[in-house]
Amino acid sequence: MTSSHPLTDPATRRGAPGLADQVVLVTGAGRGLGRAIAHAFLRQGARVIVDFRVSRDGAQELADRFPGRALPVQADVREREQVDALFEAAHRAFGDPVATVVNNALVDFSFNGDARATADAIDFGSFSAQFSGAVQGALNTTQAALPGFDRLGSGRVITIGTNLFQHPVVPYHDYTAAKAALLSLTRTFAEDLGPRGVTVNMVSGGLLRTTDASAATPEPVFEAIAAGTPLRSVTTPAEFADAVLFLASPWARAVTGQNLVVDGGLVKG
Repeated sequence: MTSSHPLTDPATRRGAPGLADQVVLVTGAGRGLGRAIAHAFLRQGARVIVDFRVSRDGAQELADRFPGRALPVQADVREREQVDALFEAAHRAFGDPVATVVNNALVDFSFNGDARATADAIDFGSFSAQFSGAVQGALNTTQAALPGFDRLGSGRVITIGTNLFQHPVVPYHDYTAAKAALLSLTRTFAEDLGPRGVTVNMVSGGLLRTTDASAATPEPVFEAIAAGTPLRSVTTPAEFADAVLFLASPWARAVTGQNLVVDGGLVKG
């Protein structure tokens, strides 16, 4: 009788380290939602690579609060060379492969409906900028993580989406189109990488109260969203981060290719 290879044996590849045993990469983790996600993993005992592009102070604050477990690394995820250098820095610091990648980085976007570019005025450069941040960034980090996933026999990729797919109440054309493309990538990568024990899922929220990106949102907008949800509240970054923890945990070992909407029930499905 021949033994199964660890990367093809379902019993092996569907196992995943517990959160406290993981090295986790969170992109765009120096501020806003990314910082909340990184903080959630750190509270669970994980070692976290706190990727940032410009928000050095926020990343360093996490490193100061969780010495030895939070590693701030400056890297623009759109640049593959910088992503590779980030993974090398993580290996030097932690030794173990990255077990979970959270693709959260958002390039230069503010959720201000009054200042959005309308259909008759938006140019393709705006779309291109958001596509490069969402899709190219996720492609770079996922590909860079694959050798480590193979060593572990499992891996988790979690992308951050939006409920504007289903409920485009504010037509952020460039942002929503880029996130829709990222959902497609999430599902095709789930199919492609499943045999290697890698799950790929998306967590989609609505407007969050409050992140750096949503700081420009007028209070009446928050109030209207809260009134339209079954929970009568606007989801917080901490509540959203809990769903990310679930998809990174062993409890989600049979979940892949899914888009989990976390918005207080505002959008169904």
